[in-house]
Amino acid sequence: MTVQVQVEKQKLKNPPLELHYLGDRTLRQSAKRIARVDDEIRQIVRQMLQTMYSADGIGLAAPQVGIQKQLLVIDCEPDNGATPPLILINPVIKKLSQEVSPVQEGCLSIPGVYMDVIRPEVVEVTFKDETGRPRSMQANELLSRVIQHEIDHLNGVLFVDRVDNQLALNAELAKHKFSPKAVQRID
Repeated sequence: MTVQVQVEKQKLKNPPLELHYLGDRTLRQSAKRIARVDDEIRQIVRQMLQTMYSADGIGLAAPQVGIQKQLLVIDCEPDNGATPPLILINPVIKKLSQEVSPVQEGCLSIPGVYMDVIRPEVVEVTFKDETGRPRSMQANELLSRVIQHEIDHLNGVLFVDRVDNQLALNAELAKHKFSPKAVQRID
């Protein structure tokens, strides 16, 4: 049985879910594991994809739309209709590479702010797909980074918490009307 959750990769004037932004306590809560992958979960996946595409995103975690479930949607090729999105339910990082690199990240919950974040280059992750089947994969480059960024959201961590250059970060946050006090620095 293959249930591919399909939505058109297009911007909707009124996306089904509302994004939450830096400073909102919802983003700092830990998401709960999903016990059963059913039609209700697949409907949330559809709505998350529509919301992500509408906001020009390539990744979205359920907590960003106020849903405290361990659910991610990712599409590193939103302009390519032939590439299906990746749905990760209850994702767990099994292995991270020793090699790290700084790459600029942004976030739908902190629009306009882009900063360098140092992360491992390769990640190995286990998860359930939208049919509930256990899967595992290894990812590198952009996909690796997006998976790590989105899994952080499931643990109440935002990319700005991982930025080393505090002065530049504070200036960027202020420029976009976000409070530096909302950052919970991770060393």
